[in-house]
Amino acid sequence: MNNTIKNVLGVVAGAILGGLVNGGIISISSKIIPPPEGAILTTMEGLKASMSLMEPKHFIMPFLAHAIGTLLGAALGAYIAAKHKMQVSLIIGFLFFLGGFSMVFSLPSPFWFNALDLIFAYFPMAWIGGMIGSKLSKS
Repeated sequence: MNNTIKNVLGVVAGAILGGLVNGGIISISSKIIPPPEGAILTTMEGLKASMSLMEPKHFIMPFLAHAIGTLLGAALGAYIAAKHKMQVSLIIGFLFFLGGFSMVFSLPSPFWFNALDLIFAYFPMAWIGGMIGSKLSKS
C-alpha cells in the first residue's frame, strides 16, 4: 500500500478511535461522578446553564476523555502510518485540540479547566501516543 494512503488512513483511523473513546468516557462519566443536583447535561443549553453548579471533581472525566481519546487515537495513527509517524500523531492531536479550543468558546468552563485541558490533554498526549504507536509498530 502507498505510504501516503497509509498515513492518511492512520489519521482517519486515529481520529475515529479517539472520538469514540472520548464519547464513550463522556457517556459513562455521570455514572462515575454524578452530576450536581439539578444539572441537565443532555443538551448544550442545559450544560451551559449547569456549569455554575459544577465542582472541580466534575471536570475530571471530561479531561480524561480528552486526554485518553487523544492518546489512543494518536497511538493508533502512529501504528498505522508508514512514515512520519510522529507527524501523523500530532495531526490527530491538533484535530482534537481544535475541538477543545472550540468548546472553550461554547461552554463557560472555568479558566483553570480550559488552561489545563488545552495545555495537557492534546499535544502532550499526542506526542506520548506517537511514541507508543511508533514503538509498537517496530515490534
